[in-house]
Amino acid sequence: MFNRLLHIMRFVRAAPWPYMTGVASLLFAFGLKGAGLLHWNAGDIPRAVLFGCWGGGWLIVALFAMADGVSRHREYRRIKGMLLKYGFNERLMEPLARSRCQRDAALHAARESGHYDRARSYFRKLGYRWYHILPDTVVHRPFSFVSPSFLRSSFMPGKKARKGL
Repeated sequence: MFNRLLHIMRFVRAAPWPYMTGVASLLFAFGLKGAGLLHWNAGDIPRAVLFGCWGGGWLIVALFAMADGVSRHREYRRIKGMLLKYGFNERLMEPLARSRCQRDAALHAARESGHYDRARSYFRKLGYRWYHILPDTVVHRPFSFVSPSFLRSSFMPGKKARKGL
């Protein structure tokens, strides 16, 4: 039981923002679905459908947030392996700097591999603080979160395939 709890905590510590967002969205979705059921039972079908649709939308947000959390955990494991194998290198941290979720995963990997202070100072040197939550691409172009390249980089992190090989 204790090992399972530690395993869950490792998932959450690698990606706290996606999991907090996912849980909050899930609770909100269930609340809206419950309100829809109350209206359905009262005979107010249009309002019940409206609440049900809103609840379904928040359920989709929760699923995407949880999927992002799983991706960040995969990234945490990959980065931790590289930090243990090669040691700290700024080139390793550079692609992870543009997103709070990726920085959290990288910092957790650095914490467990003994490079936390160097990783934290590197991100601070780039100007990132605790309140920089949104990814840089979303700050510059708000609708970029629906682009295929943003979704690919969010849910399939890692090395890019080389063209022509």
